[in-house]
Amino acid sequence: MIECTSDRQISYGVVQPGFPVTDGVPIVRVNNLVNGRIITHDAMRIAPEIDYTHRRTKLRGGEIVISLVGTTGSVAIVPDELTGWNVARAIAVIRPDEKIGASWLKLCLESSHTREYLDARANTTVQKTLNLKDVKQLPIPLPPPHWRQEILSLVSPIENAITNLEDQNRSLEATAQTIFKSWFVDFDPVRARAEGREPAGMDAATAALFPSTFEDSELGPIPQGWTIHGIDTIATFLNGIALQKYPAMEGEEWLPAIKIAQLKCGSVDGADRISPSIPEKYIVQDGDLLFSWSGSLEVEFWTGGKGALNQHLFKVFSAQFPQWFVYLWLRFHLDGFREIAESKVTTMGHIQRHHLSEAIVVIPPPETLRGLDRFLGPLIEKVVAGRLQARTLAELRDTLLPRLISGKLRVPEVEAMLTGGCREV
Repeated sequence: MIECTSDRQISYGVVQPGFPVTDGVPIVRVNNLVNGRIITHDAMRIAPEIDYTHRRTKLRGGEIVISLVGTTGSVAIVPDELTGWNVARAIAVIRPDEKIGASWLKLCLESSHTREYLDARANTTVQKTLNLKDVKQLPIPLPPPHWRQEILSLVSPIENAITNLEDQNRSLEATAQTIFKSWFVDFDPVRARAEGREPAGMDAATAALFPSTFEDSELGPIPQGWTIHGIDTIATFLNGIALQKYPAMEGEEWLPAIKIAQLKCGSVDGADRISPSIPEKYIVQDGDLLFSWSGSLEVEFWTGGKGALNQHLFKVFSAQFPQWFVYLWLRFHLDGFREIAESKVTTMGHIQRHHLSEAIVVIPPPETLRGLDRFLGPLIEKVVAGRLQARTLAELRDTLLPRLISGKLRVPEVEAMLTGGCREV
């Protein structure tokens, strides 16, 4: 084994980025690292003079970036199109040793062995933080080149399949949110009918679900027969519990604690171990809708496996309304909730119960909602199913990698197992 790089080839990024600058230099932050890729749609930009003082982490393409703070250990290879970008303080830039190469280094950094190595050395006093020295000294296994290439050739299709699922999920999510806003916020079909036009892209039966007139409300004109309520009236918001009171005993089966960090990354890697004796209602299952109301506000369908609901997270469910309806209204109000949380003069911004009451939703009659369910319900179901499928593939990859890298399994053996339909590897 060798170290992943020399001391001079790894650095953390911009310590004090200052205020965002519209035409400044974009930087990679922890939230931009998503499932092995760098997502750039909400990149922060900093002043050129600040970027210049941190030119040691100026990206050229081909480097490895790894998160050091909060959601630690997220890894990505910098694509060439990000040449000229920089990174935040919570990100380390690794220029791989030529003997290793970026693809092999990324594979090793994402392996369960490496995650355990780094987690064991992380500082968790205030916020989980990786020490740059530990990352520098991380031992990287280096089998013969042909062996490494075989492993990469086997694992790459799995990672490509995961990437394709994630792209599909983002597209489905964007489609669902666009349709939802058009129908339930902008009332486009109602406006079209009121003007004597056929709603765009909609058959006659679906168009008939919408009224052709408006009525006055405290929000202004809303579709005739529709009503307005606070979002807390359409669902139950169950707050989690202080899980530190329920530690798993030595040798006892345990549940991973689902905290804000786990919700953000969709995984229970490194989660605290909790006794399964907690009240049943605080146990989270795949497909449950979770909403973190403190710190980093997020709304997601959980697909990270069975776990325990920590305080500062709501489990959201409804006996009357479909989950997609509750979810998409929460997504619609999320930016407003985040603004409220950011305005709090506290160490951790949050929203309160009354903010849920003040978040208005517009509700169509039950027959209309049932009719529209056949369009939006399957879209959200496909998103959840796609995330679960991606998790299964990731688990397969993570099961194979340590055994392939160590030589306990060889690529031909795995290929024979998979070809024969055997997944017990």
